[in-house]
Amino acid sequence: YGWLAIGEVKRAKPDGYSLAIVDNTHMTLQPQLYRNLPFDPARDFEPVAPIYTTHFFVVVSAASPWRNVSDLIAAAASQPGKLTYGTWGMGSVAHVGTAMFQTATQTSMTHVPFKDLAQLYTAVANGEVDWAFGTAATVQNLYQAKRVRLLALAAPSRLASYPDVPTVTEAGGPKDFELKTWVAAYAPKGTPEPVIKRLNDAIAQAVVAPAVRKRFDTYGFDAWPAAPAALRQAGESDAARFAAVVRQAHISLD
Repeated sequence: YGWLAIGEVKRAKPDGYSLAIVDNTHMTLQPQLYRNLPFDPARDFEPVAPIYTTHFFVVVSAASPWRNVSDLIAAAASQPGKLTYGTWGMGSVAHVGTAMFQTATQTSMTHVPFKDLAQLYTAVANGEVDWAFGTAATVQNLYQAKRVRLLALAAPSRLASYPDVPTVTEAGGPKDFELKTWVAAYAPKGTPEPVIKRLNDAIAQAVVAPAVRKRFDTYGFDAWPAAPAALRQAGESDAARFAAVVRQAHISLD
């Protein structure tokens, strides 16, 4: 879960030389799933800088009869509990995101957790599970091999590198449905504000450098240069949203 690394940074000297590079699962979702985490995102860390965001596609087998999200929703509605969706584990962003999707579409589907990403998306390609959420980075090889189809992107707008893939809303799904993850840098609590500002400035410049942007585009990442306050706000917003979904779906890992 990355807890060992996060714990090391938590205990490190707050001088700017030790940073945790983590995604929103660690800082906003896991605190809703575990009652006794070995760290507290707000109490133990200072937000330094966001790095990038990435949105999730609705992924099905290339042999699937569904051509858009409307088709998937109609199939799920007509056969409650029969359709299956895969994730990389209980309490993952994909698991919670699908709970959100089911609530928004008033459908019920069966969760099939996998141990690793490669196994999950191979199962989708082979038709062993009906669908899954996946990012460009995790499904691009199967997509390029024409083994999976991308029905939609759970984002406010289309991805520049996948212009033919509509948003969930455009594909007949819930209006404004969005599912994303983000990666950011955090420092131990007590790190001086001038140090955080210097780190933030350096990271914000780095993520928009042409070479980095080109690399990000390969994986469907969107650079996210912003102040520490924006990262703090995103964390609080995500935590509140995830808490509501976890509570409603009765998801717990304790």
